[in-house]
Amino acid sequence: MRPLPAGDGLEIPAGPAGDMYWITDAKQALAHADAGLCRRFERGANIERLLALRTRAVDQLIGQAWRRCIPAGSGLALFAVGGYGRGELFPRSDIDLLVLGETAAQQAHEAALARLFAVLWDAGLPASHAVRSAAQCTQAAAEQTVLTALIESRPLYATAAEQQLLARAVSPTLVWPARDFFLAKREELLARHQRFGDTADNLEPDIKEGPGGLRDLNTLGWMALRTFGVSNIDALVGLGHLGLDEAAALKRERQVLARLRFGLHLVAQRAEERLRFDYQKALAERMGYSDDTENLAVEKMMQGFYRSAAVIRRISDRLLQRFEEQFDGEAVPEPVGTGFSLRRGYLSADDPLWPHADISHVFALFACWARTPEVRGLHSLTARGLAEMLDEIPAYTRVDGAVREQFMALLRGPRAVDTLARMARLGVLGQWIPAFAQVSGRMQFDLFHVYTVDQHTLMVLRNIGSFATGRADERFSIAHEVWPRLRKPELLLLAGLFHDIAKGRGGDHSELGAVDAQAFCSAHGLGSSDTGLVTWLVEQHLRMSMTAQKQDISDPEVIHRFARLVGTRDRLDYLYLLTCADIAGTSPKLWNAWKDRLLADLYFAARRALREGLEHPLPEAERVQEARDSVRAQMRGLGYAEDVIERQLAAMPDEGFVRFRPEQLVWQAASLVEIQKGGTLVKVRRIAPESDALEVFVHSPDRDGLFAAIVMTLDRSGYGIHRARVLDGPEDAIFDTFEVTPADSFADGDAARLEAQLRKALAGDIQILRPSRRVMPRRLRHFRFAPRIEFIDAREQHCTLLNLVAPDRPGLLADVAHVLRDQRLRVHDARIATFGERAEDQFQLTDHHDQPLDDSSRQSLRTALMACLEPDRDSGDLR
Repeated sequence: MRPLPAGDGLEIPAGPAGDMYWITDAKQALAHADAGLCRRFERGANIERLLALRTRAVDQLIGQAWRRCIPAGSGLALFAVGGYGRGELFPRSDIDLLVLGETAAQQAHEAALARLFAVLWDAGLPASHAVRSAAQCTQAAAEQTVLTALIESRPLYATAAEQQLLARAVSPTLVWPARDFFLAKREELLARHQRFGDTADNLEPDIKEGPGGLRDLNTLGWMALRTFGVSNIDALVGLGHLGLDEAAALKRERQVLARLRFGLHLVAQRAEERLRFDYQKALAERMGYSDDTENLAVEKMMQGFYRSAAVIRRISDRLLQRFEEQFDGEAVPEPVGTGFSLRRGYLSADDPLWPHADISHVFALFACWARTPEVRGLHSLTARGLAEMLDEIPAYTRVDGAVREQFMALLRGPRAVDTLARMARLGVLGQWIPAFAQVSGRMQFDLFHVYTVDQHTLMVLRNIGSFATGRADERFSIAHEVWPRLRKPELLLLAGLFHDIAKGRGGDHSELGAVDAQAFCSAHGLGSSDTGLVTWLVEQHLRMSMTAQKQDISDPEVIHRFARLVGTRDRLDYLYLLTCADIAGTSPKLWNAWKDRLLADLYFAARRALREGLEHPLPEAERVQEARDSVRAQMRGLGYAEDVIERQLAAMPDEGFVRFRPEQLVWQAASLVEIQKGGTLVKVRRIAPESDALEVFVHSPDRDGLFAAIVMTLDRSGYGIHRARVLDGPEDAIFDTFEVTPADSFADGDAARLEAQLRKALAGDIQILRPSRRVMPRRLRHFRFAPRIEFIDAREQHCTLLNLVAPDRPGLLADVAHVLRDQRLRVHDARIATFGERAEDQFQLTDHHDQPLDDSSRQSLRTALMACLEPDRDSGDLR
């Protein structure tokens, strides 16, 4: 590494006149030093050594600047504080400085200090600084974040007396006694975890601040420093608060995270702490990961991060308990079962040698935990005993039937979902089911799955657990009614546990997971019927979701195909609940009232088909008549006269009585009572109480471009379309229904505002409407793929089906509708589905003569759509 400039006045003139020369030389020296560190990083150099070298390089430059600007005997001292004080300086880390001196010295050298900090900034060292006396340090340290920075101070230019002065100023006798500091820092840690959803398993995790991140390790260090006066992990081992194995694990995982953070700063070229999509692929390549047939390089890198964060969280939980005991002393044990006690709310094994390398003792612990709801967590010594045995826990295939029955008893016992979550977090579940360990920390590089596979699985189980409460949940309108009909709820838990367990192996994860599930169920003594149900659920766990979102569930043939696949009401109940739990556990934003109603509609339709018999489906004419009779009866109940009812029903298309529920048809018919022939109606309502999803009904004389006008207005108004029903009624009128959600949360008056916006748009010249232009969201830019366009002849509907799969983006549907209008095509139905970054839409089309599209029309449409969908080569954005 190139030597840094001496800056002692021999090479460069002293005083302000020579500052620009020094700044130039310092910039070059720092850039040279950083380039050398970058090369060493890419060669795999030890990360602790790299951090120390960068700290030393910055120390030298700051020392030179201090000597240039601050005269000897000034009465001022210079300290590095915060992360810089720890000697932990990443490529773009903050450089925090404290100038210590009495007020008189501060005032006397105010101009010199201003010059110092200006020189540092100009040299590429943007230092954050504070200038304080010892008394001012004590006063500022009343804010514990300031104290945290000061207790890690490292002298750059300070005498022993000045160092002692600062130490006394922030000593526990003057500010923040050790116990108060510990409690404040623990509360801060818990609050920080909550900001990240109490999990590190997010798509774009924060290496520094997230749960299990570097800040957790810093927090433990600050606690140890304030409580015991020690500044390294090894000292905690000597004090008996940390085992050698725990210390080694913390050091190992810290190096993993530190290396990721160092590389992230290099890739981002700024102080970025989040592993954002913008940087993940480039960072994985820089760190030497490569793709293989089963996993992408970025997925391997991220799995390493998630696993490191999980280990740090486990050990830090134990260490926090030990710090607590340091202040409050050992608690008197309260027996809660044979061999177990509560110690200050933590579950502890009475036997100090527990668990004696015996998995049955481990399962007994979890059984006691499940029976004791007041448990705060696992006692640190017991947790350590479990951790030390972890590698010795056998897989389920290597134990006898009695132990397997213990596991099944946990699934059938109280709080089974909590038990599985605890076993997963403590590493037991991955040992018992090795396939689960393979998906631990495994992310999928897409926008559909916002959690790692194991975290998603736990979310699914948590949703299943919410069904078991028996309480109605507005998110799942009928789940509380279906749950009591399950013969054996533990079978649904097993299906949830195994449904994604084969991800990352290549091949169809549903089929591979079904094989795993069958082997597990058979080994645990489940009967052939129960084993068959769990296996079938895992294999078919995507079928109900795909049927509901991609097919027309008002089509009797679709319903009967699905019902034939399901076969029994028992399977339908299990599959419905698993599907709800799976979708809602994929992303907090993915489940909504629209999906709830869609799955409920499919559930009831399939249940009816099973009840009536699959061999003799009800003819469509009878279905229409049955729906008409239901609407007629409901309207009578609302007080409408018979002639009004009959007039309204005659004006509505027969197809609507097949596609819509009677409740929707009553709403439409009642809304149209006051509308004169040839008039236009726009009505908007919430799909369900307290839901953001809206149902939009438009009735109007038909005209070309009407579908595009409605879609573009909805888009401009900030609504995403999930479903569209475009029906032609008698006398050339349209009966169009859209199910939409707002980009932001729903507010009072939004329905009325949307009605007014649609009425205004439809009252004007709809041909002049154009899609709005929007910037591509950052996340979507990293998930591009070639659009796919497919045409299918739909002879029964006398139309052409357009299947479109393309990268999603704001305004996509509006752009597609605009193309369809320009091509003079008519839309008769539309199914809109979005899966993360993928839009998968289907349209029923005819030309303007209501004929299927010929080859020429198809080719013209394909060309126009591709021009709309392909990335713009100049801007790198989508048009």
